[in-house]
Amino acid sequence: MKKIILSFLTLAVSLSLFAQGQVSTRKHRLLDFPDKMTMVVLSENEVLSAALRQEVINVWTATTFEFCTLEQFEKLKTSDKYYFLVPVESRFKGEEEPGITLLTLVKGGPEAAKGIGEMHEVVSLPIGAAMGISERDLLYLGALVQAFQDFTQEAMKSEAVAYKMSTWFNDGFRKTAEGKEIYIAQEDLSSACSPKDLEKLKGNPRLHLVEADEADEVYRNGTPGALVGYVIAPFLPGPGSLCYKLFFEADTHRLCYLERHKITDKKSEGFLPSELKSLGK
Repeated sequence: MKKIILSFLTLAVSLSLFAQGQVSTRKHRLLDFPDKMTMVVLSENEVLSAALRQEVINVWTATTFEFCTLEQFEKLKTSDKYYFLVPVESRFKGEEEPGITLLTLVKGGPEAAKGIGEMHEVVSLPIGAAMGISERDLLYLGALVQAFQDFTQEAMKSEAVAYKMSTWFNDGFRKTAEGKEIYIAQEDLSSACSPKDLEKLKGNPRLHLVEADEADEVYRNGTPGALVGYVIAPFLPGPGSLCYKLFFEADTHRLCYLERHKITDKKSEGFLPSELKSLGK
């Protein structure tokens, strides 16, 4: 009987610890996402706020939502009734000024009293240089808002997705790109692309190195069978800064690739030749 009782207690403790472990996982913490309201925080940047408001109205269907100011966010952030979609400015090591504006989805709760850095972060995506959101940035904003929903809903189903955002976005990208026409604005190429590199890239019939307006128009028109690349970097990039490289499906306006690299003296911001040479083939 003692052995039976001991075995039962051991099992009970094990199950209790297992349950606690489950509660602490990222997937489990997201399970209430559809039942909570998402508060979209509008910054003091009126142009960005107006665009974000419109894009959320256009594409957000995962939860109910409302808009709030930064002041209201400070009052509401400790409540577990809400998730918050809030713009934040990053500052990388060595940068004197903020580098990139990120949009981040965080979960409200008591820990927020210690600052936004203590809140449970679901996913963060870059939207533009902190020192100036451009018209090009705003063009792709809707796809990024949609990406928050796509990722979070998948993260609710899979622990692997919840812990590995970039892996989820990038898995299968090479296959997605097969047979597609690839459009890259010349201004989004890294200065590490030498004239010799450019000649090699031009040998790829599906890779189109074009003016920014042309690349953006392919996206804007929803051109079937096309991928459009885009780069987000600090206004004054330098060694230690981070550069983000994205690809969007033009016809679906979906984010299908997200990668970043640290800028060095030899590796400037932008797409590198090694990332582009086989795309579309």
